[in-house]
Amino acid sequence: MTVRVLIADDQEMVRTGFRLILSREPDIEVVGDAADGRQAVALTRQHAPDVVIMDIRMPAMDGLEATTRIVADPQCSSRVLILTTFDHDEYVYDSLAAGASGFLLKDAPADQLVTALRVLAAGDAMIAPAVTRRLLNDFARRRPAAADRAAVGSLSQREREVLLLMAEGLANSEIAERLVLGEATVKTHIARIFAKLPARDRVQAVIAAYRSGLVYGD
Repeated sequence: MTVRVLIADDQEMVRTGFRLILSREPDIEVVGDAADGRQAVALTRQHAPDVVIMDIRMPAMDGLEATTRIVADPQCSSRVLILTTFDHDEYVYDSLAAGASGFLLKDAPADQLVTALRVLAAGDAMIAPAVTRRLLNDFARRRPAAADRAAVGSLSQREREVLLLMAEGLANSEIAERLVLGEATVKTHIARIFAKLPARDRVQAVIAAYRSGLVYGD
């Protein structure tokens, strides 16, 4: 499968650098680039990329507003990877609240960026490992929980068990081994969890688990 990517960043040199990195990957195609959030939204509608690499600080419309518009568009299935220089908690919170499925810092290794694009295109999510635990703990304390408690309360016992293991960072194969289930069964449980919460991906599901009180921070 070819992963179709749109790059949104206000610095031309950054966009050129990303193009160069991604041009080396046979399964990744850059379908366009945008210099601001408004262009990012328009080009996403035009090209329907699998993943949009989105900077946060951009003129005309910032990356958070652009992400919100892309994710809210019922005709759009593109997923957003926030890539920023700034390791601030608020950016991470706001990115996920806007509907982004991934968050990386620009100093991440090139192979981590490539991996993130493939992960998001496959329907999963990825956050820079250095911020994941801090993010989830702080997100749980900052956001209202009533809706998440109700949604998590609608899960079956097995679905809650699967969600808890997702919150530990286990892959589907590891969850299957831990619960003595087939991997196809685990995938079915995860699909039902996404539908009930509702959640776009594992990151959103785990955030709901923290916000509901099913999982507690340190």
